Amino acid sequence: MEFDIELDARHLACPMPILRAKKALSQMASGQVIRIVATDGGAPKDFEEFCRQTGNVLLSSTAQGKEFVFLVRRR
Repeated sequence: MEFDIELDARHLACPMPILRAKKALSQMASGQVIRIVATDGGAPKDFEEFCRQTGNVLLSSTAQGKEFVFLVRRR
């Protein structure tokens, strides 16, 4: 899937991946997609909950080795 912005949140512990994603999303237009790469083990649950609370859409959440890749569409 195509994305508009990529955020490298590798080696950042909770809550930094979420905070960085929130900041990036605030600068995006509605409908744009951000790709986030994180290594924090709690990131899958954190991003699921973040999107549920904010109304952004978690398009995909995948594990690639020790990395997690998320695609989120801005509400």
